Amino acid sequence: MHNKGVEEVLKEVDSSLKGLTSEEAQKRLKVYGKNKIELEEENVLKIFLRQFTSPLIVILILASVIALYIGEAKDFFFIIGIVLINGMIGFYQEYKAKVKIKELLQLSVPTVKVIRDGKIVEISSEDITIGDIVIVKEGDLIPADIRFIETNNVLVDESILTGESIPVEKFAEKVLPEDTPIYERVNIGFGGTYVVKGIGKGVVFAVGLNTEVGRIYSKIKIKERETPLTRTIRSFSKKLLVVIISILLLIFIVGLMQGRDIEKLVMLIIAQLVSAVPEGLPIVITIALVIGAITLYKRKVLIRQLPAVEALGSATFICTDKTGTITENKLTVEKIYSLEDSINHLVFALCNDSDIERGDPIEVAMLRWLENQGYDYINLREKYPRLWLYPFDTKLKLMASIHKVKDEDILFIKGAFESLEKLTENVEDLDSLRKVHDEMAESGLRVLAFGYSKVHGPIQDITKVKIKLIGLIGFLDPPKETAVQAVNAAKKAGINIIMITGDNLKTAKTVAKMVGIHDEGKIALEGKDLEKYDDESLKSLLYKVSVIARATPEDKFRVVRILQSAGEEVVMMGDGVNDMPAVKAADLGIAMNEGSQATKSVAKMVLMERDLSVIVEAIKIGRTISHNLRKVILYLVSTSMGEIVLLFFAFMLALPQPIYATQILWVNLITDGIQDKTLVLSKEEKWIFYLKPKTFSEWFLDKIQLFRVFSFAFFMALLNLAVFLYLLKSDYPLEKAITIVFTGVVFSQWAHGFQIVREQPFFYKPLDNFKNNPYIFLAVIFIGIPLQLSAIYIFPDVLHCTSIELSDWIYPVITFVGIFGFLEIRKWIEFFIFKKLYNI
Repeated sequence: MHNKGVEEVLKEVDSSLKGLTSEEAQKRLKVYGKNKIELEEENVLKIFLRQFTSPLIVILILASVIALYIGEAKDFFFIIGIVLINGMIGFYQEYKAKVKIKELLQLSVPTVKVIRDGKIVEISSEDITIGDIVIVKEGDLIPADIRFIETNNVLVDESILTGESIPVEKFAEKVLPEDTPIYERVNIGFGGTYVVKGIGKGVVFAVGLNTEVGRIYSKIKIKERETPLTRTIRSFSKKLLVVIISILLLIFIVGLMQGRDIEKLVMLIIAQLVSAVPEGLPIVITIALVIGAITLYKRKVLIRQLPAVEALGSATFICTDKTGTITENKLTVEKIYSLEDSINHLVFALCNDSDIERGDPIEVAMLRWLENQGYDYINLREKYPRLWLYPFDTKLKLMASIHKVKDEDILFIKGAFESLEKLTENVEDLDSLRKVHDEMAESGLRVLAFGYSKVHGPIQDITKVKIKLIGLIGFLDPPKETAVQAVNAAKKAGINIIMITGDNLKTAKTVAKMVGIHDEGKIALEGKDLEKYDDESLKSLLYKVSVIARATPEDKFRVVRILQSAGEEVVMMGDGVNDMPAVKAADLGIAMNEGSQATKSVAKMVLMERDLSVIVEAIKIGRTISHNLRKVILYLVSTSMGEIVLLFFAFMLALPQPIYATQILWVNLITDGIQDKTLVLSKEEKWIFYLKPKTFSEWFLDKIQLFRVFSFAFFMALLNLAVFLYLLKSDYPLEKAITIVFTGVVFSQWAHGFQIVREQPFFYKPLDNFKNNPYIFLAVIFIGIPLQLSAIYIFPDVLHCTSIELSDWIYPVITFVGIFGFLEIRKWIEFFIFKKLYNI
């Protein structure tokens, strides 16, 4: 389409400047499909089969073959049944997780303005089709391949397609040779690129996989990158496997030396290996992250990338903007100081791209002031038409436009006082203007300067123009009450906050003081001050900085990189297209729902409600998820080690085998299978938020965690072994003694699960255990107990069990009470040692 004129292109796609009708658009959507690039979705069968490709599952299948070979057909069918049940559970959980993730991602599909039925409407980018007339402006993603039909100073970043970081200027009027390479097609807007500056209009000629970006995607397979948490767990599992195999190998050697049946010994070792390694942990993590994403969405936070949920809990720095996040973003014109009152209304109405309902809050406030003064800004714009526009420049901190006023070309300009004073020709007024400016800023007002100049035609270099600086506007934007609470909560959690804003230093510092970000000992800087420091010096300085005013996008990006080099986990907020590099580079980039589509496309999270308290609340949820996963790991590792230590002690004492291979697999199913899935549903423990931030990998096996693992493992093993010895000495039949110990092991692990629900002792505010996680108790009562009773009384032969008398249940109950009591005593000791930690 680059080699054809506008009229020819419109004719070819059978459209017009009035766009498509709604009816025609629906017909074309059926023909061309949705405008989205969908990589090949994973086949449901493939997801199901993957549940059986784990090395441990392969080992388990091998064990079933061995069982069949030695004539234990019941064991064969039981093991195969366990494999199928685990596979079905894993498949269901993974499939549901993928569905939920897909549903959440659908919520972040960008919208686009198109002309339909001759009117401008806003629709989902997926619903545009060939022939649609699309309107794009600064910060918008171009939703599909378009042939520009109108351009007004349009600059497009095409780095995603060409690798070239310099924006390309677009010209609708140009017709190019057919062999023009992609990077020189200056009349085309490519889907997936974004508008850096200007306003344009184009007709869609390719959608979805037929766009240039879509064709590239269709040729490649993108493998989803593992999250840091998943990689850490994989590394942890390997180390754990080495420890477990070493112990089991020792058990195997001792068993051989004692002359035990080698085939049954192999079966036992394989079963214990499969039971001991937490192969279901990755899917538990996925479930936890999906639950977190759903919870966050209910709190007005949309997760675009699932790993962001885990990153939340590790955040150490929040780099927040000011307007709308810390302040109300309900700007009103509080004070005006002008040297020429007769010009004010013209600047306010004409050097302004918003309307009374939407747009930049500063510009909307200016229009509302005009309305209150009796001016009609629409009539003013019609009376004095715009001839030229210089959109707001984030570096120069100004905006300008030229209008025809009484046969003269007048440039109206507004921006930061320090930017406009450099262009001022009436220097004699600067001192008085500066004094008023400082007074406004120090009283917490957001200050904007304005002026005008008579010119002749468009300006080539805005920095060379000479203006008459005539006035200042002070806007009031009070801090949110929630911001004060959020700052206090973040400080208690050990999280540093830096306010990075384009606003004046005095205003920013005043607002930061109001909400508690800036206090004694903190430093407030301007963006230009950062240039005085090399990266190493700035690294140490940033720990003292609370405010960076007049910051450029480059300043934000540099701050993120330097903090990351110091080992910090950085949250960066942004909304404008120029915030995109910093948001993308941050560990947790956050975009605003009302911000540019370009920034939202690279952000890991989108705030539906612009408020610092929402971010702090999200970090709380992230920490809760991390802590719940820590509980799952503690539960799985300690119970597995308990079973291994029980076997080890029994073998070392030359006792009969206290638990059979199939019984170990059953224990794995009705304890781990139900309790690890419910532990991730535990609610927030408030004291968690008062810990210093740390990455999840630091939580895995710290000293406290290791102590808890081995103390439980040894106590569980010794208690069950003591019961086993007592039963044998009391002349209990071996099969009945094994059945009782088997049930005792199940009860031990249930007791452990109940205690892990909260860090605090169970009997410290006991009702809080059930409020915190009722699911784990319900799962044991309605699933676990009936299944265990079935194993003993309905199909005992399958698990080599024998029915036990009512009086025999005293031993599993004693085991449960003993384990529960041991853990309760341990928790009370920890409770008093770490009382301050629990914030009680």
